[in-house]
Amino acid sequence: MRKHSTPWSWIPTLYVAEGLPYFAVNTLTVLMLTNIGLSKAEMAFYTGWLYLPWVIKPFWSPFVDLIGTKRAWVSSMQAILCVAMAAVAGITIAAVPLMLPASLWLITTLVSFWIMAFASATHDIAADGFYILALDERQQAAYVGVRSTFYRIASVVGQGGLVMLAGYLESTTGNIPLAWGITFAILSLFFLLIFGYHLLVLPRPDSDKPATDVKASGIIVDFLHTFVTFFRRPFIWSALAFMLLYRLPEALCIKLVQPFLKDSPAAGGLGLSTTQIGVVNGTVGVIALLAGGIAGGVAISRIGLRRCLWPMAAALALPCVVYCYLAAMQPADFLLVSTLIGIEQFGYGYGFTAFMLFLMYYSRGESSTSHYAFCTAFMALGMMLPGMVAGWIFERLAALGDMARQYDLLTILLPTDGSDVGYPLFFLFVMLTTLATFGVTALIWRKLPELTAKA
Repeated sequence: MRKHSTPWSWIPTLYVAEGLPYFAVNTLTVLMLTNIGLSKAEMAFYTGWLYLPWVIKPFWSPFVDLIGTKRAWVSSMQAILCVAMAAVAGITIAAVPLMLPASLWLITTLVSFWIMAFASATHDIAADGFYILALDERQQAAYVGVRSTFYRIASVVGQGGLVMLAGYLESTTGNIPLAWGITFAILSLFFLLIFGYHLLVLPRPDSDKPATDVKASGIIVDFLHTFVTFFRRPFIWSALAFMLLYRLPEALCIKLVQPFLKDSPAAGGLGLSTTQIGVVNGTVGVIALLAGGIAGGVAISRIGLRRCLWPMAAALALPCVVYCYLAAMQPADFLLVSTLIGIEQFGYGYGFTAFMLFLMYYSRGESSTSHYAFCTAFMALGMMLPGMVAGWIFERLAALGDMARQYDLLTILLPTDGSDVGYPLFFLFVMLTTLATFGVTALIWRKLPELTAKA
């Protein structure tokens, strides 16, 4: 075993391994459960719960420092991820020939995804901590772009490549559970290889050791102290409202966009294949998202956060009108659909930049690292809760729309060709929630001179 190894030998694989499970849990599950036949309310609720480990991650991250080494945590979480992915694959592949009851298949699959989610969130903690311990400050700065690049590669693979693979297998085998089972089997095999590779190449820095001078009771006391001081920060309730509601339109959309793209035109969707969805979301969408983030960073560096906040809030919220147009017109032109979703994702990436910079500004001062972790937890909560109820909202609006059409109400807004009205009404509802985005932006915009003066 090598105590030291070149960072190029392990940073790329470590951050691909950090990104892939996150996208497997939060992206692949949506399309997998939709294609297999869950209702939208069930799918959104169950997959929304899978986001919980990233919400509560700050509560157990201190214990990763206390117990064992970061290297051991990284390896053990990768092993658990490999087993959990294999379990999803085995259960899904066996579901049809063994005629497993749907309820048993769903329970065992969700338990496997839950294990995968907690292991992935813990792996995030350990991997980021290991990066700091294994590199000196100069190396940390030099390789930050490398880690970000390979995490983004994982994003393209997770949201694009794996979805396209599942789509190809769906079309060639004609068996949807088998297709997704094989996809997760390949992912499990990849993590088996990553696990073995990292056992060999991850360095063993002298600083990577358990915190023997720290006790669990002390961690709990320190955690409670930072928790209390976080809620004593200036304008905390306005800040929390901003963290929870700024991304509300996107939080509602994220669970329904893939089903919308997949559903047939008669069901109100666009009728794309699984492979086409992989292209739209995993390549066009991700590239546009990254471009928006880069453009947002350049804009803020030049004219400052306060002058950018309103344009960025508008860029995040208003492109949701893209989905209103797509739901109303149901275009069959794949290039047009890809272009419009690319525009929407660019706007989201641009607007999200202001949100992340606000979190950084707001966390400065005493216990900045812990307070930033709390901010990101509330950010995750703001995505989790709306996502869980998005499917229920969709189904209620669809029922109301059918009733309205039956009595010739809202005829201007509703399709007249007999197609399902759920998606047009849902995306109109999402557009109404942009008022929440603009409301919390107004709250924070007034506070920014006080906040940025300390930057």
